[in-house]
Amino acid sequence: MSRIALILFLYVSPLLALGQIGGKRSFEFINIPSNPRLAGLGGVNVSLANEDVNLAFSNPALNGDTLSGLVAFSYLDYFADVNIISTVYQHDFGKYGSWFIGINHINYGDIDSYDATGAPLGSFSNNETLLIIGRSHQVGVFTLGGSFKFLNSNVSGFSSNAIALDLGGIFQHPEKQFTVGLTFKNMGFVLSEYTETSDTKLPFDIQLGMTFKPEHMPFRFSLTGYNLRQGDISYFDPNNTEGLEDKGGLDNALRHLNIGAELLLGKNVNFRFGYNHLIKQELKLNDTNGGAGFSFGLMFRVKAFEFAYSRGGYHAAGGSNSFGITANTNLFLKRTKSIL
Repeated sequence: MSRIALILFLYVSPLLALGQIGGKRSFEFINIPSNPRLAGLGGVNVSLANEDVNLAFSNPALNGDTLSGLVAFSYLDYFADVNIISTVYQHDFGKYGSWFIGINHINYGDIDSYDATGAPLGSFSNNETLLIIGRSHQVGVFTLGGSFKFLNSNVSGFSSNAIALDLGGIFQHPEKQFTVGLTFKNMGFVLSEYTETSDTKLPFDIQLGMTFKPEHMPFRFSLTGYNLRQGDISYFDPNNTEGLEDKGGLDNALRHLNIGAELLLGKNVNFRFGYNHLIKQELKLNDTNGGAGFSFGLMFRVKAFEFAYSRGGYHAAGGSNSFGITANTNLFLKRTKSIL
């Protein structure tokens, strides 16, 4: 079990490259955790298999056949007038396998525009949309998955389109509750640029993680490494000497790590907690972190419905609230057939 995790890590390690992540890529909205489970667990997870149909956005291998018939809707109240709406559905097509399709749409609201003299030019809308379709296939203790993505971005009257591919895999221990996940995200190319001089780049990433549940504990833990193709992702303000002595080393390693935990109170109640060191370090204030990097959430089931809420801490000024509902259409069909 530990050898497999080590082999996967050694495979990814040579791909690491130096460089910071901010301000160099477009379509970054697809990395915002828009559904409650992901938001409650810190924002990144590629190893929580067959638990939530929403995780198709994270790793296509996480959506096994057991999730067929589930449909989910999520709403994220981000900041100001920014909000994200997402939905995903998985269906079993028999010999053609179980496929999922999802949409993720972010609306930045209306923004006032002015010319060089300060005269108003009216307001314009800004939004971006992600469409995914994919499936997974299990081979023994391994599951492989892929999803095709179409991305559209509209900013101040300028638009850009791209297509991308996610490839992922997971290993599930045949006896213990232990899973290792690996995914290559957003591999693709831009179809159309915002302008003739723009150079749009997709947010390609490699993510590796594991999820495990101790046998005699009601907890499930997830550790996920992300931004693995970039070595040094830390940033320190040269005008602020506080904390410069911690640059690199352990602090930089932790910026690549997302920690999530779940308290499992039976099959119908689940509490979630997460910590993201990168968010904490980048968004905290000098005198307080204001809860940046910490998140929590709750899930409960009532018959065919699953309700979820999570809050993600980003800044002392506030955080994000995510709401979601998942319905099991298989139960609806059984009930309909029994009535007929």
